[in-house]
Amino acid sequence: MQRTNFADMACSIARTLDVIGEPWSPLILRDVWVGIRRFDEIQADLGISRKVLTERLKWLAEAGVLARREYSRRPPRSEYVLTARGAELCDLLVVMAGWGDRWRSGAAGPPALHRHRTCGEISHAELRCAHCGAPMTAGTIDVLPGPGAAPSGG
Repeated sequence: MQRTNFADMACSIARTLDVIGEPWSPLILRDVWVGIRRFDEIQADLGISRKVLTERLKWLAEAGVLARREYSRRPPRSEYVLTARGAELCDLLVVMAGWGDRWRSGAAGPPALHRHRTCGEISHAELRCAHCGAPMTAGTIDVLPGPGAAPSGG
C-alpha cells in the first residue's frame, strides 16, 4: 500500500503528521525522550517488530527528529537521541498525554505523572498565548490564512 505524502500539503498539521503520523513514531519518540535509547530496549518496551522499528528509526532520523549516536565501537553499537527538532515534538507528546490522562485513563488514573523541574511540582501542561498569557484553546483561536497558505482555487 502506498503511503499518502502529507509533506506537500499547505497545512502544518499535515506536515507534522508526515513525520509522526504513523502510530509507532510518537511511541518511539516517547521512549527516547524518557531514556530508552537503544534498539533492543525500544523493541522490548514497545513489542514492535524489528523490521518496523528499523524502518521507523530510519524515517525519524531522516526527518531530523532523531540522531544515531555510537556508544561502542567494539562491537559497534548505537543509540538514538533527540535532536532539537525531536525535543520540540516531545512538547506535542506532553499535550497528547494530557488529553489521554483526562479522557482515556479510566478509573486507574494516568499511567505516568509529570513533575515540572522548575518548581518540582506534579503538574500538567497548558497552552497559553505567547503575547498575553491567557489560555489558548481551539475555541479561543481564529484560524487565518498565513503567508504559506495554498491559493484558494475555484
